[in-house]
Amino acid sequence: MDSCAAGEINAQVVVVVSSIEGTLALERARKAGIPSFFINRKEFPDTQSFNRAILERLKEHEVDLVILAGYLRMLGSETLDTYRNRIMNIHPALLPSFGGKGMHGRKVHEAVLEYGCNISGCTVHFVDETYDTGPIILQKVVPVLDDDTPETLAARVLEQEHIAYSEAIGLFAEGRLRVEGRRVRVLPK
Repeated sequence: MDSCAAGEINAQVVVVVSSIEGTLALERARKAGIPSFFINRKEFPDTQSFNRAILERLKEHEVDLVILAGYLRMLGSETLDTYRNRIMNIHPALLPSFGGKGMHGRKVHEAVLEYGCNISGCTVHFVDETYDTGPIILQKVVPVLDDDTPETLAARVLEQEHIAYSEAIGLFAEGRLRVEGRRVRVLPK
């Protein structure tokens, strides 16, 4: 929202959908006059109908690109098919390492430190049918310092996440991303 409002990305946030009530994202969207919706998973008889409700909101607002931010559920096949190579996620590690179901937040940084890595970072990728396996759009690297804790490493990675996500969204908005199999090519301006 901030990068779009500042003119850094030639795009517009048209809707914010959350499966968690009262999130900062919903609050910020409302303050900015952006339509925002809480879709309660408990109100649906099954995952398919819950996913369909999300998809309906996306279609209703003519969404071109779906940005996942803190969304830890798998999207339904109908949503994935409708938005193939138009759903982005960011992961706080250099995929394909330290990804997959259950690998989010502090767990990722603990695993990086436990493994003894010298570098970490973040990965922006397109979403596919499994956790953290979609084509990689871009990655940013940060050093792992000798005295790092999960919190200090997470703070440095988060700085790069903000940069990387805005950059990837901007490239998409400019029509500069082309998926070729598992590779994402960044086209020249």
